[in-house]
Amino acid sequence: MLQQILTDLYIEPELLAELNEEQKQILFFKMREEQIRRWRERETQLGKEEAARGKVKKVSGKTVSWMKGLDDDMWVWVMGEHPEDKPYDQICDEIMAERAALQAQREAEKLRAKKEAELEKRFSGLHLEPEQVVLSEQEVQQRRAVEELKKLELEERRKAEEELRRLEQERKQQIYISLKEVQGTKHTREEEDKEWQKTLQKSKAADFRRRSLAKQTIEDHRRRSVKALERGRVAAVTKAFGSTNPAPPPKPKPRNTTNNSSAISRKGGMRRSLSTSSRDHIIRWFKEEQLPLRAGFQRDQSRIAPWFHGIISREQAEALLAEGEPGFFLVRVSERIFGYVLSYRCSEGTKHLLIDASENCYMLLGDQIRFSSLCELVEYHEVEPLSSSGEEEYLRSACGQRAAAADYIDLFT
Repeated sequence: MLQQILTDLYIEPELLAELNEEQKQILFFKMREEQIRRWRERETQLGKEEAARGKVKKVSGKTVSWMKGLDDDMWVWVMGEHPEDKPYDQICDEIMAERAALQAQREAEKLRAKKEAELEKRFSGLHLEPEQVVLSEQEVQQRRAVEELKKLELEERRKAEEELRRLEQERKQQIYISLKEVQGTKHTREEEDKEWQKTLQKSKAADFRRRSLAKQTIEDHRRRSVKALERGRVAAVTKAFGSTNPAPPPKPKPRNTTNNSSAISRKGGMRRSLSTSSRDHIIRWFKEEQLPLRAGFQRDQSRIAPWFHGIISREQAEALLAEGEPGFFLVRVSERIFGYVLSYRCSEGTKHLLIDASENCYMLLGDQIRFSSLCELVEYHEVEPLSSSGEEEYLRSACGQRAAAADYIDLFT
């Protein structure tokens, strides 16, 4: 099942729902490693094809030269380190004040030129003739009127200049305030960038923890594999010197590939077990394929194991295990896929681990240790921890049947 998922890079939602967080993380890392492996193969192939075509990459003519100091090293100035350096906020305020003053001055010059044109048009033609020795009374009155108009013109110009200065100062203040608001918005964006950087750092820390978990999982798998090999050697020696174990169970019946509800063909002719919501399909799968393997039986195959349960839901399993101590466990037939689920109590609550049974063997999804029977898998994890996160989680006591009628009757009748 795991190889099939990595080949297709797809997992069905029903199967994903059966995985716990640890199995999901392991599956995510394995799928990611497969994606990187395919990407590297593709890049290598593209590089070979480009080399075969003899393409030469163009070299850019742009270069970068660095200013050097007296020590013949790159000259670097760090703002704020020199005692005479101004603070960043003060420099920004001075720049904004200078920009506001220049813009207000330009606008005031335009208004001044417009006002000057209006005054010129209003007081045009006013001038005094050269003084004469004898002026008539009418000329004297005319001269007095012209002088009064000139005084009025000067007063108008003075008032216009004062108004322009006032408007220039107000405009300068308005521009400065608007620039400060823009600067404040920039600071807000910088703060948002800082928050984003913090979030990114947290994400990187989470990725580091996941990588550490994957590394620890690999080490744990290597250790388990070695122990499994040792156990296999001991079992082989015991069998060679006269084991009393009964004959191996008969091989299961071949799966009917014409039924679309039990299997599907995908890339390269590979097959994957379909999820199904039909209880009848799961019962038929168990009777045809698992019962010949004596799945759910004790090692001596004399009776059904006390930890084995039928097709029960996750909620029912949690209810059965609710009052148990850490290590209280059961193995149930999944109600969604052709497989099993190991449910057990731990210090954090109840956990559920999917058991892959797609290749006539049994292994926890994400693990590589294969067992010939469910009983071997249970016995192995009675002495070896289940979790790869460093927690000592073992299977200690089996959860038996609580009701008068066993929940697995429909699997064996």
